Parts: sequence; structure tokens; C-alpha cells
Amino acid sequence: MHAVVQRLDNAARQAGRPRPRLLAVSKLQPAEAVAGLAAQGQRAFGENYVQEAQAKQATLAGDPRASGIEWHLIGHLQSNKAAVAASIFDWVQTVDRLKLVPLLAAARTGGPPLNVLIQVNIDDEASKHGCAPGEAAGLADAIAAHPRLALRGLMAIPAPLPDLQRRRAAFHRMKVLYDILATRHPSMDTLSMGMSEDFELAIAEGATLVRVGTALFGARQ
Repeated sequence: MHAVVQRLDNAARQAGRPRPRLLAVSKLQPAEAVAGLAAQGQRAFGENYVQEAQAKQATLAGDPRASGIEWHLIGHLQSNKAAVAASIFDWVQTVDRLKLVPLLAAARTGGPPLNVLIQVNIDDEASKHGCAPGEAAGLADAIAAHPRLALRGLMAIPAPLPDLQRRRAAFHRMKVLYDILATRHPSMDTLSMGMSEDFELAIAEGATLVRVGTALFGARQ
């Protein structure tokens, strides 16, 4: 974990930006690996699947190492899983269509409002989820209208192009879109982009949260 934090510090310093938050991508990792990283001080963990997150939370219940973990959903959210997601996650980073908004709001009946990011398909990939950039403003308005939801910002997974400058251009487009929407919605404070192999580029373009799995946990089995 120390090596990843050092990379974050170096990238932020070179970019002249604050160090972003680190989200540990724990999908397909055992609960013990989550607890081990939490014991080192990592608090935010990202899961792709609702049922997998439920199982890990049950396993870690009562484990003092896992006290205070912040759970993020970073995988595609099916409508029929929205109610469960709203009750077990602190953040949902993958809201990409209007249908999800009232479902999440209705199911968030206790605790603080659910933190929500809009997932944007910034490179218009047919194989990826996410709204088109032009649809983000309407989604932001819909989310902000629900008191049980907290609009926090945007999330993206640019195309894994070998040309890193083209990836950086996608991060830049996300930052431009974020800045436009944040003028209308001052509650926005999070731009989630960048992963193990490219988060330095994302930080240079203004990421405030990076999602790192392999560099923290090693290759998945």
C-alpha cells in the first residue's frame, strides 16, 4: 500500500494538485484481504457486484479491522438490485440512467443520504455502460432533486487505449464536463477516474478519487 500512496503523492505533486482519495478495488478479493488492507488504514473499498459485497460485509461484521469501512459500488447496477445497493453501500458510482434515480432514493430510508456519482461513457464504447456526456446534466438535475441522494460528481472508465495521450485526452474531457456541471451543482466534489495503470494521467487532469485494485492486491487469482 505504501508504494501506491507514494505514487499518488508524486503524481499530485507533479500536477500541482491535491492528492486524490484512494479507492481500493476489492472485487473478487477475499474478505481477509479487505480486512488486511483496512488494518493498514485504507477505508474506502469498491465492489462490482451487490451480492459479493453483501457476503463480504457479513463476513467482516464484528471484525475490528473493518470498522468504519466505506463501501462503494463501482460495477453496473441492475434495476432489480437498486434497493439492496441503496441499503448496503455508502456510495454508488455507476448511476447512468434516470430509471435508477427514484429506485435508489426510495430505498435509502435510513442513515445519511446515499452518495451518488454519474457514470459517463466518455469514449462512447459500445461495450461499456455509462450515459452519454450530453445526458449527464439531466441526470444530475434528477439526482439533486432527491433529498435522500447526494450528488457528488462523475465517474468514468475511458477506453484502455495503448496511446496514453489519447487516454489523457479522455480524462481531460471528463474534467471539462465536471467543471461545467459543478457550476450548477456546488455539492459536486468528486471526479472518479484513473486505475492502476493510468491514474497518474488522471491525477494530472484533475481526478479527486482513483480506483486501484491490482497495484494494491496483486493480480487476481
